[in-house]
Amino acid sequence: MKPSAAAIVGRISAIVVTVLLVLLIAAYGVMWILVNGLSPTARRLFVLSVKETSAGGFLADIYLSEDEIAEIIGTNGEENSDEKVDVSLIQLPGADTTPIDPADTSLETQPADPDHGNTDDPSTTDVPDNLPEDPMAGIEIVDIRGSTYNGKMLIISDPKRVFVGVPDRYGNDASGLTVTEMVKKYDCIAGTNAGGFYDPNGQGTGGIPAGLVIYEGKLLWGTGGSHSICGLDSNGILHVGIMSEKAALDAGIQYAASYGPALIINGNPCNENGNLGGGLNPRTAIGQRADGAILLMVVNGRSLDSLGATYDDLVEIMLTYGAVNATNLDGGSSSLMVVDGESITSSAYMFGERTVATAILVK
Repeated sequence: MKPSAAAIVGRISAIVVTVLLVLLIAAYGVMWILVNGLSPTARRLFVLSVKETSAGGFLADIYLSEDEIAEIIGTNGEENSDEKVDVSLIQLPGADTTPIDPADTSLETQPADPDHGNTDDPSTTDVPDNLPEDPMAGIEIVDIRGSTYNGKMLIISDPKRVFVGVPDRYGNDASGLTVTEMVKKYDCIAGTNAGGFYDPNGQGTGGIPAGLVIYEGKLLWGTGGSHSICGLDSNGILHVGIMSEKAALDAGIQYAASYGPALIINGNPCNENGNLGGGLNPRTAIGQRADGAILLMVVNGRSLDSLGATYDDLVEIMLTYGAVNATNLDGGSSSLMVVDGESITSSAYMFGERTVATAILVK
């Protein structure tokens, strides 16, 4: 007698449930070993890695108390340097790198509110009109590899081709755009994600940026206080570190997004007095060489062939490629690099590509 359809479905369901239980038990066992094994380094990396995610932070809470987690995290990734970028260290042909005197400006910041930052047409940018016929001219794609990660770096010789892209509007009822959509909206050749955004339980849509956003010299979003920023002035010089909205505008920054921590300031690695730390996760970072070339990088993560990178890894990579200034951008499931309409890095987002509040774009 042949088994009925219901019996077959029941058996298949039982097998699926059994496999899932085995996988869950195995995952629990692996995490238990990481937390309670003999390696403090493995324990620390596990806690830092999951606590950097919006949706996976609870995994550390399963095994450790709040006090134990707090002790491990400590000052991980905190940016406490108020050092300002010395623009004279970046030598751009024909550029005036004399610092702007704040006393000669009348720029004022604007308050943040749910509708602040809406723009009618934020798709025109102050970038060169005489772009090369081959849009990839002056752009080099480099493979990045380390013991726990791989990824891609773009080296853009002309920094004025780089700017921060934004969606049409911000607010509680707004949504960001994917990196691919940002690249298409501005008719760009390449782009990555940029600043952070409100992301409760990993369900944020990019409609509410974290920190500040500056577009074409105007403050589109600001939450008061000071923020770790990635900013570009009218000469294409990259500004990193902690700044208030007013200080950023007074410095002549035309485009900016917020995340951090800063990795290198004025040639000095920000981890020279101790580790910046960070877990193994997908990362996005931006830097600038002394000749003005922009280094734009995405590290893959949360996969078997690339677990991810720490902040200290990013410092090492940026120094290797000659960065004078560099900063970490939003990472995790937001990290992605798009070139010529195609993703050339792997998204860690299980649903494809996340919508983000800002993007670093290359015209």
